[in-house]
Amino acid sequence: MTEVNAPVTMSDVARVAGVSTATVSRVVNGHYGVSANTVAHVRSTIEQLGYESSLVATSLRRSRTNVLGLVTHSFQSYTAEVLKGAMKALSRSGFDLIIYANSDLYGSYSEGWERRHLTRLSGTLTDGCIVVTPWGEVQSRTPVVAIDPARGSTGPSVMADNLAGATTAVEHLLALGHRRIGFIAGRSSLEAAWSREEGYRTALTDAGVPVDPTLIGRGDFNPDSAVPLARELLQRVDRPTAIFAASDGMALKVLEVARELRIDVPADLSVVGFDNIPESASTGPGLTTVDQSMYHLGYEAARMLKSLVTGDWTGPRRIVLPTSLVVRSSTAPPKSTGSP
Repeated sequence: MTEVNAPVTMSDVARVAGVSTATVSRVVNGHYGVSANTVAHVRSTIEQLGYESSLVATSLRRSRTNVLGLVTHSFQSYTAEVLKGAMKALSRSGFDLIIYANSDLYGSYSEGWERRHLTRLSGTLTDGCIVVTPWGEVQSRTPVVAIDPARGSTGPSVMADNLAGATTAVEHLLALGHRRIGFIAGRSSLEAAWSREEGYRTALTDAGVPVDPTLIGRGDFNPDSAVPLARELLQRVDRPTAIFAASDGMALKVLEVARELRIDVPADLSVVGFDNIPESASTGPGLTTVDQSMYHLGYEAARMLKSLVTGDWTGPRRIVLPTSLVVRSSTAPPKSTGSP
């Protein structure tokens, strides 16, 4: 029969560490008045004994749980990178992080999913939540920070400079000599999708290239949504020589469709994505993409949310992070023009 040990208490930690229970409490709760050496010693003892404070007891004492949530529609590479940043921001902060995602990994987006999740989490399990790519403006009894907010949202948010990133991506294709450039857009409810399309249109217009609406496909950031759009573009007699997709997930599907149709990338087709997820570097050919530093999106969102919960936030309600172009082997001059 397996023996079940009694849970470790704060008094146990104090006894083994040789300090008072009050000192352990100050360390656990992140309060001032304890020397750095004592903090390190108590934390080492906590790890040694496996002590975990009770969320219920903590909530009753403080009227909060010291737990933050990250709410996402589905758990994909983008979300994983955001999560890494959020966890780093909360390291040794006294806050824990829980993840809440739909069970259907590749399900289609449905309006209202974030409201349903926040209703379950806010004020009971969590003190506040990060919501990744919400459908609309998010309302909650506790603080919420949106990563890639909905179009028109005025709440606290963190996002990349999507307009600049998309403009740079298309300018790269134009500099290579491409003029027939297709575009696969993202979910229309998101500000990021509109900004990336605006960047596509702006770059073409500034270069004196007319925007052809028949070269624009409407996806929703779900990678599979790009498959029929890519197939339609690439089976045209006057197919584009390049395609810019509003996310790496969709761009990788463009590469798959090109392989199915025996279209060589980059000799016959250049492809650019947006995100710089890990898979973009490991695919063949490596995907040229816009790096929006998903890790830093998560880091800044968690930093903002924590400070909103504690009442310490004094920064802007919207943080916009810079982007950069990462050129790999999926782009080259079109055959018809040679080098620019």
